[in-house]
Amino acid sequence: MDEYSRFVDWDKMDASAQSQDTKELTCTEFQELKQLARQGYWAKNHSLRAKVYHKLISNIPCRTVTPDANVYRDIVVKIIGKRNSSSLPLPEFVDNSLVPTYCLNTEGVAAVRKIILCIANQFPDISFCPALPSVIALLLHYSKDEAECFEQVCRILACNDPSKRLIDQTFLAFESSCMTFGDLVNKYCQAAHKLMVAVSEDVLEVYSDWQRWLFGELPMAYIARVFDVFLVEGYKVLYRVALALLKFFHKVRAGQPLESDSIQQDIRAFVRDIAKSVSPERLLEKAFAIRLFSRKEIQLLQMANEKALQQKGITVKQKRQNVHLAVHAENFKSEIVSVKEMRDIWSWIPERFALCQPLLLFTTLEHGCSLSRFYSHSEGHEPTLLLIKTTAKEVCGAYLSTDWSERRRGGNKLSFFGTGECFVFRLQPEVERYEWVIIKHPELATTSSEVENHTSPASSTLSSASVPSDPSDRLSPFLSARHFNLPSKTASMFMAGSSECIIIGGGDGQALYLDADLNHGRTSHCDTFNNQPLCSESFQISVLEVWGFRD
Repeated sequence: MDEYSRFVDWDKMDASAQSQDTKELTCTEFQELKQLARQGYWAKNHSLRAKVYHKLISNIPCRTVTPDANVYRDIVVKIIGKRNSSSLPLPEFVDNSLVPTYCLNTEGVAAVRKIILCIANQFPDISFCPALPSVIALLLHYSKDEAECFEQVCRILACNDPSKRLIDQTFLAFESSCMTFGDLVNKYCQAAHKLMVAVSEDVLEVYSDWQRWLFGELPMAYIARVFDVFLVEGYKVLYRVALALLKFFHKVRAGQPLESDSIQQDIRAFVRDIAKSVSPERLLEKAFAIRLFSRKEIQLLQMANEKALQQKGITVKQKRQNVHLAVHAENFKSEIVSVKEMRDIWSWIPERFALCQPLLLFTTLEHGCSLSRFYSHSEGHEPTLLLIKTTAKEVCGAYLSTDWSERRRGGNKLSFFGTGECFVFRLQPEVERYEWVIIKHPELATTSSEVENHTSPASSTLSSASVPSDPSDRLSPFLSARHFNLPSKTASMFMAGSSECIIIGGGDGQALYLDADLNHGRTSHCDTFNNQPLCSESFQISVLEVWGFRD
């Protein structure tokens, strides 16, 4: 066996990882490393993987003073002494996480706890890091001794490159990552999300498990392949793999009854036994087939979620507020939707606003059918929820991400604004949520679109699924440009308002138009998206409500 075998129980180790072929890694270019990591170039050679890990981690930019192997040798005797490490309590920041043994031998299992305790001594600023035990256990398989493993983990924790996020070390970072994952599931795994909403009382609690799926439940052969790519590409890989796990779970378990009394437990069990249905190669293939937003866009979404948590005062671990608590049955009353329907809508909205409670701002039954009164009651609130019930008993609506006061920027002209978090939905006769589209502002139209400028404002500015060819030319559809001091011309436009009408581009070829008297409306529907219309092409409004979000 090689020099990196000290802590490995080879009887447990995948036989394919025991190859001793004399392979070397000579490339240093990112794109080539990325390709090799995804292909599993060093996955079948234990010694080579150890050397690659050492090389990649050594290149992580770190704080000037980062504990190294010598520090570990100095402090381990003082901290552990002659006591059995298994009898020592782990620091609170691991949050009673699983301490996976993977393919470690008895000495390796004891070493994990010793290294955790020494890291707690050297990193007093870590307040929440449930992934740490798994990372240490994994790296021990590829370390010559405890001190080397300690140094490698310290370099990961001490990374000071603001563009290179690795492991969450505070509850704020962890919780915002859970919210961000929930947002991504809502966007990229709608079928799975629909199942979560149907069978779980608190879908946010389900998604808070996403890191545990990776750093705790995934078998050794799988997490090692994920870690190969993670060290090259960073945090975004973790989102990709977790989304792929959820997609496979839904595919395998859809239509089947729960095996336990908790969807959380079912997902954990599925991930633990994933080898029965999905290979590591297939899992990564699925993960990288997801057309995920850019690293910058995800970072902005994470920032928005962190800001929302800070504003709510949620920076340390506490009891999470679920959708059922946000929409109180005794305090909620709508003439259009039931409590259950409102909770379904709440499960679609961005995680940072799901922390809030619904607040009725405007209803035609009380405030009359006046667009000016609609604006006056809605302005100053961001976001808002629009609900419509037609005289034909159809129920539809829209989630509107931006304050209606933004419409004034265009003067008396039809003014366009909003972000891609906007969406439209139908509740009756069937439930359906439609993905976002872009409403392009006339000022941003290219010369090739000049012909459109001679048509009506509504028809010239509503562009179903007309996404700029270069994703870098636009801001993430999740986010508002003004929140991040980015140029407004890079923002996508989804809402339009004037004294004469309202237009909302909701997605999948759907658009909603409301006249100034709020008695009549119409929809447009693009057949190329192969879905059902939002509601009747032309309809009369029975009741219209606008809801805000109360802290």
